[in-house]
Parts: sequence; C-alpha cells; structure tokens
Amino acid sequence: MGNPCFNPVLESARFIFEHSQDVKIDGEGVEHAAKLVSPHSTDIIALMKNKYSIANWKQHELHPKSANDEAINWIFLVDLLNFSFWSEFDPQEKGTSCLERFGISFNGKRYTGYWSLCAAINRALKNGIPITTPAFYASTEKLSNSEIKQIFQSDSIEPMPLLAERINLLREAGQILTERFNGSFANCILRANNSAMNLLNIITENFPSFRDECEFLGIPVQFYKRAQILIGDIWACFEGQGLGNFHDIDYMTMFADYRFAFELRIPIIGFRYNYSNNHFSLKALHNLRVLSYSPHLLETLSALTLLPYGSRLEMEIRGCSIWAVELIRRIIVNELKKFSPEDDATLPLNAIILDFYIWDFATANKSMMSIKAHRTRSIFY
Repeated sequence: MGNPCFNPVLESARFIFEHSQDVKIDGEGVEHAAKLVSPHSTDIIALMKNKYSIANWKQHELHPKSANDEAINWIFLVDLLNFSFWSEFDPQEKGTSCLERFGISFNGKRYTGYWSLCAAINRALKNGIPITTPAFYASTEKLSNSEIKQIFQSDSIEPMPLLAERINLLREAGQILTERFNGSFANCILRANNSAMNLLNIITENFPSFRDECEFLGIPVQFYKRAQILIGDIWACFEGQGLGNFHDIDYMTMFADYRFAFELRIPIIGFRYNYSNNHFSLKALHNLRVLSYSPHLLETLSALTLLPYGSRLEMEIRGCSIWAVELIRRIIVNELKKFSPEDDATLPLNAIILDFYIWDFATANKSMMSIKAHRTRSIFY
C-alpha cells in the first residue's frame, strides 16, 4: 500500500455504495444527520473533547476500570466473541424485558446482547476462573469445553448463539497469542508502533476470525467490524494514551453490524439520553433517513428473512452504512473548521465516536424504530 494510513474498509464501502442496487444513501438525510450534532450545540463540544466516548468507556459497570495488561486481555476476549447476539425469541428487540432470550445474570442484574458477554466473563473472573488469560482458554486441559459452556450458561430457554463457534475461536485465538505473541495481545499492540492501521493489519493477518472479508461483484471487499471495534475499545479504555495512543485512529471506520444500518433509517422524535451522568439532548429529530431501501429489501426485512453473510443485500447494507457515516463525519469536520477555537483544532471527531454515539442513541430508543434490523448469523458481527 502506498498510503500507510489507507483503510481498505473505506474504499470497499465506497465501491459497494457506487454499485448498490437495493440500498441508497439519501443526501438530504446525511445533511440532516450531520446537523444533529452541529457546532452550535453543546453536544459537539462534548464529542470534540471525547467526554462522551473515551472518558466514559470505563464508567460502564461491566467495563474494566484500569488501563493495564489485564484490561487488554479482557478487551481482546470480549471482542473476539462479540458477535451475533440477536435473538430468535425477541424479534421486537425488547432486550432484558424479553425473558426468553439469551441472558446472563450477574450481581443481581440481568444482561442481554453484548452486555451478557461482558457479564459472563466478569462472573467467571469473580469466581476465580482466569478466563481472560490466553494460555488458559487455549488449553482443553486447563479449561474443558463443558466448563466453557457453563461459563456462558444462559439463564433463559435460549442458549448463547453460535456457542460451538465461540469455543472454537477461543481455542484458535488462545493458541495464536500463546505461540506468536508470548501470551498477550499487548504484544500485538507494541508491534504496531502506535499505529491503528498497523494493528488492524496485524489482527487480520494473524487471527482468521477477525478477517471479515467477502467478494462484491467479483471484487474483494473488507469490513473488519470486530477488528476495528477491538482497536476502538483499546483506544477508549486507555483514553488515547499509552497502549491506546494511535496517531492514525481517525482512519478507522464505523463498525458495520446488523443494528447500525437501521439506526440510519429511522425517523426519531424527541430524544433525550443520559449516559454515565453526561446528558445528550437531541430535540425534534424528524425524518432521520440517511439510508433508503428498495421495496424488495423492505419486504425481506419485514419478513425476518435471514440474509446470508456475504450475500449482495447484506453487503449493500453494511457497505452503504459505512460510507454514509463517513459522509456525515466529513460534513461535521468541515463545520468544525469554521467554528472551532484554534486551540481545539486538533481535537478529533472520528467515525468511532460517531459509531458509539449513534449506537447508544438507537439502543436507548428501540421502541421508536419502525423497521427491523437485518438478520445474519455470522462470527464476524
């Protein structure tokens, strides 16, 4: 690659967008979405100073509170297994209020989705099981398959989705870390020399389960959702310092999964969200339709039809989502150049921050969503 900061995910997204048949990006919707965090609001100031995404990452009750090697191994394990939490029993995405869906109870509270994974791992650690140690979960002698199943035992009638695949990935990744990186993902980070793009290459070249790649119209395309989340979580946990200091973090893209695209389509009204004691008020959010779907795709989603990983419709949804967020980011950055004080000129507003922002926004307002997220069972998201 001629450009060391080149991210193939962004180029893949643009290619998919340019050739997409059933998913389109609405220019007016992009402009409107960008204005939701305009430089005239207090929201953009918080975003610019990273008070929303970075400083608050460790404040969640299930996230590590210290930025150290233990946190690195925790983040790696979580993002290794962070995929496919949508439930057959919960088509309305009610979350913890749907008692049939897969969930984990920990410290008197029930968690679903991504947080159920965090809760299961933290519960194991609390019980004295060194589940985040690569040499431990790589070994069938130290940790049997039945013990892994017990760690992720659901408190409902629905088992953890793709549990057998998760067990295989645990073994594979644990062996790779033990044999190539002296048993710690921190050594992968050190090899990257403070470059997020170098780390992305190290991850995707060494760990097959992070190699989120397909072919679109005969052309190889990359999405790298979990690999980029892994880098973004480390950046947030370390608040951009130490092992989380990446000079090119702004070259990461949003994380294309099954929920994000429908967040870009939905008209939302009157949103106010409280996250870790920091309030974000977005008032009168009318007609937020960044993506438009063909009647065929809308019918497919309404019928809860499974979209195979790597299918055309599935790639169009993911690729156009990535490109749409990039377009939103560019508009906001251009506006920041007009209104930002000179001493704040270098403060970042990257796709990771926008991803965190929109994901939490839609998670808190699922009841307002009028269409279904696409359904794909995959280890990649």
